[in-house]
Amino acid sequence: MSKKHKAGFVSIIGNPNVGKSTFLNSWIGEDVSIVTPKSQTTRHRIRFIINSEDYQIVLSDTPGLIEPKYQLQNSMMKFLKDTLIDSDILLLMTTVGDKIIENDDFINKIKKIKKKVFLLINKIDLLNQQILENEVNLWEVKLPGVKIFPISALNNFNTESVSNLILENLPYSPAFFPKDQLADKSKRFFVNEFIREQIFHKFNKEVPYSTEVVTEVFDRSKENIIKIESTIIVERETQKGILIGKNGLALKKVGIEARKKLENFFKIKVHLKLFVKVNKKWRTNIKRLKDFGYN
Repeated sequence: MSKKHKAGFVSIIGNPNVGKSTFLNSWIGEDVSIVTPKSQTTRHRIRFIINSEDYQIVLSDTPGLIEPKYQLQNSMMKFLKDTLIDSDILLLMTTVGDKIIENDDFINKIKKIKKKVFLLINKIDLLNQQILENEVNLWEVKLPGVKIFPISALNNFNTESVSNLILENLPYSPAFFPKDQLADKSKRFFVNEFIREQIFHKFNKEVPYSTEVVTEVFDRSKENIIKIESTIIVERETQKGILIGKNGLALKKVGIEARKKLENFFKIKVHLKLFVKVNKKWRTNIKRLKDFGYN
């Protein structure tokens, strides 16, 4: 490998629902991180790997910044704190009206970080020029000297400028992961995420937030099909009933849409079976959370 090879860790941080996962998918060019209109969709720190002959970017999508209310959210915020420590470059994403600009404790932490920080103001396609200029001026006072990028992740506006600057500031290093690797998570992890994404799209109130998915079977022994069996974990019997729906129709709709995403992701036919199981108070059970990967 060339001595001029670059490699480093880049993390996207910010409040829930500012467009972190949309930006990541736009950059990678594939729907690998789940996106829904609801906040707190991302629960794990997921490292995606962008490769070329001369560089490797290890790009982390992280949970949105929240005040934890139960053990699951404590684990989510631990992922975010780790990101602040071990990243080479931080992308702080915000939108106009985002309350993060008033969070002085968090802003002061960002100021103290001894690494490159870039500020991305997302969703500018929804703004007029004057509002955007006012927002940029506010951030120039809050984070003096930090490079600011107005972007629209949804429309791929100005995202290439961000990636170019990241490449310029990436440290010289050998690759950290094999060049053919897409992420630091397993295939089963992405199965779980795509199923969970559909639950967020199709159900309201507490149901999506009380749900976890575990894939017990991922069988690719047959050449032209993957056989997948996954269990959706909920906290209460009433939630189980809502997820299954009358005559199983609600669960069937989740399965149909999740299967479409999985077939697009794996580029092969998928046979998906879903089950629903109650595991009371799993979000506050440290052992259960560890079993589900929230270490």
